[in-house]
Amino acid sequence: MKDNFENEMKLEFISKASNEAFARIAVAAFVSGLDPNIEELADIKTAVSEAVTNCIIHGYEDKQGIVKIVGKIKQNEVILEISDTGKGIENVDMAKEPLYTTKPNLERSGMGFTIMESFMDEVKVESVVDLGTKVTMSKKIKPKIDENEEFQLIAKD
Repeated sequence: MKDNFENEMKLEFISKASNEAFARIAVAAFVSGLDPNIEELADIKTAVSEAVTNCIIHGYEDKQGIVKIVGKIKQNEVILEISDTGKGIENVDMAKEPLYTTKPNLERSGMGFTIMESFMDEVKVESVVDLGTKVTMSKKIKPKIDENEEFQLIAKD
């Protein structure tokens, strides 16, 4: 049975570094319907940056390819799938180790998955060598208490 999502979006773009900012902004706009606070939004944007950058730098290396983002909203949770059809990851567990990198010459290398895991509630990595990688991340957005409810809570104390 197919999950019932309240909203869904699909986005594809070429694996150019300049599109990383585009991906962040597009996902932020999509998630804004859940009314996240600034910190929640920053967390999501940072995780998206890391996932998209991994697709560009590691998935396609010096070749150009397509990065796909599928965003889904269900109740107060956002689920993001970021994927490429690049070279894939030989050992996902090793790749998820902090500071592990196949590109030691790049600044900040080896922290992408660690950053995603620290900013999102759940991160799942699926990869097949020569077929690509898909990172599925989710985050629950805390519901806002409206001022009337807040006043009633204070009045009870």
